[in-house]
Amino acid sequence: MDSYPAVEDHGLIGDLQTAALIAKDGTLDWFCAPRFDSPSIFGGLLDRRRGGHFQITPDGVDYTSKQLYLPGTPILITRFLSADGVGELVDFMPVAGDRATDHHRLVRMLRMVRGSMRFRLECHPRFNYGRDGHVLEVHPSGTVFRSPGQSLTLNPIRYAERLSDEHEFQRTEEGIHLVATLHEGEAGGVILETGSPGPPRLYPPEEARELLEQTRDFWRRWIGRSCYTGRWREMVERSAMTLKLMTYAPTGALIAAPTAGLPERVGGERNWDYRYTWIRDAAFSVHALLSLGFTDEAVQYQQWVDARLRDAQDAGVPLQIMYRVDGSPALTEEVLDHFEGYRGSAPVRIGNGAADQLQLDIYGEVLNSLHLANEHGLKSPHEGWLDLVRTMDWLCAHWDQPEDGIWETRAGRQDFTYGRLMSWVALDRAVRLAHRNGRPADTVRWTDTRNRIYEQIMARGYHSGRAAFVQHFATDVLDAALLAMPSLGFIAPTDPMWQSTLRAIDADLVSDSLVYRYDPGATADGLSGGESTFTMCTFWYVQALAESGRLDDAQLTFEKMLTYSSQVGLYSEEITPSGEQAGNFPQAFSHLSLISTASNLDRLLDARR
Repeated sequence: MDSYPAVEDHGLIGDLQTAALIAKDGTLDWFCAPRFDSPSIFGGLLDRRRGGHFQITPDGVDYTSKQLYLPGTPILITRFLSADGVGELVDFMPVAGDRATDHHRLVRMLRMVRGSMRFRLECHPRFNYGRDGHVLEVHPSGTVFRSPGQSLTLNPIRYAERLSDEHEFQRTEEGIHLVATLHEGEAGGVILETGSPGPPRLYPPEEARELLEQTRDFWRRWIGRSCYTGRWREMVERSAMTLKLMTYAPTGALIAAPTAGLPERVGGERNWDYRYTWIRDAAFSVHALLSLGFTDEAVQYQQWVDARLRDAQDAGVPLQIMYRVDGSPALTEEVLDHFEGYRGSAPVRIGNGAADQLQLDIYGEVLNSLHLANEHGLKSPHEGWLDLVRTMDWLCAHWDQPEDGIWETRAGRQDFTYGRLMSWVALDRAVRLAHRNGRPADTVRWTDTRNRIYEQIMARGYHSGRAAFVQHFATDVLDAALLAMPSLGFIAPTDPMWQSTLRAIDADLVSDSLVYRYDPGATADGLSGGESTFTMCTFWYVQALAESGRLDDAQLTFEKMLTYSSQVGLYSEEITPSGEQAGNFPQAFSHLSLISTASNLDRLLDARR
């Protein structure tokens, strides 16, 4: 536990209320409960000594390890291969259901496939981000770690009486410890529980297998509803399952990522907490899920967004850019000074101070998602429409002001072109919805405001010296967010102004098909250091290439991008120049844009044929 595994050397498991990351060496080093945004119980990903971990790994033997998912599921299999034998560790979380609960189970099942191997088990929880102590209660049938606010129960799976006699857990200062040798055909395992309704107990192997089969069947039924049959089915379906894993079932809220504090660049300060629901992500998810046929999930996300619109209207404030999974707006940012950070990347932040930023683009993302849902026959109820009308009236009065922008920079507000673009989208889609559904609205005012925004973007957002649309009205810096302009219908992909913008982005922001969102060295963003290429922007670039008639370039860029995924098909927020994943992991933005880009690229390639 001295070194940090690479971010991409992790698999994600979850139960639709929280999630865990398992490294290739068998270490559970990130787990929060009872919710995604709860304090960590295992946080070794952010501090190997103080964060806590639960490791099951070969002991005293040279080995290699590989990870894969059981097909059609997020059940993670870690294979340990050595000259002495092959072992398999299976990790999964039984689905917790749609009602919020403190009771969560994490199952770890180990079996020896061939030969024999000695394994070491260490369970060292550290509650409340390592800030709370705990007492260890040893029971005849298991162990309980009890902190002031929470407990964690370790229940052994008893596969053979011989293991009961010869391999007992040893108590240590850090937690519990076990060393055992497994021979071909032998197995062992444990079930971790939070909020356990009773004392520890021995789980018979039949019950553990039943949990495995129930979890497997749930996920295969769910992904079986996908209607995607295109060229990249495996990656698209893995992305869909990853998004489902990051959805809080009681409310339908999609978190941006299940982790906090993972750096955009090792040693840098851009280390944020992404365990919350961004309005932007929830809106993008409607498009991605509708393209796969997951109507129920799209409706649930839409209802969550509708509720936030209503909350904002009732409070008389603008829509907040992010919320907790239960809809709460409280996201006070603080620093965990006692954590060293991933590979020494401090500060480690929890909460998110960007929650109070003004980002006008979120209104465009919300309205675009409602418009797409409406085209699929999903209409907002009457009360939802009234909330939307009031929101659009607010936007008509407030669109023409500096804001903080999509990238949440901390250097002061600017007249961001992307914010103006999405304000145009919001009013354009609102007018279409009103006309299509015969809903009451001041469409004359909306249309007039929409047209004024268009004129302002064309007059001030396009820099004649750069021959390109730029990040904001007071700069000549480019911004990859503007790659979305053609797909949103603001400008034709063949328009000379767009073609020259795409060429400028090619020259300034693209590095061997990977795309930077902007150049931090060329524009002040209030933070020190640089960052890596942004995965979502690379997928947007693929779509822009395809729509601009460069289909061969688009397909090659997309295929290259697939080579940067983790071994089990996951993407973080960014990719470093050396090809490593960076930032919080996995990232909803990345997987949402992969799904949408694959669907659109399939359509355009089929049309060419």
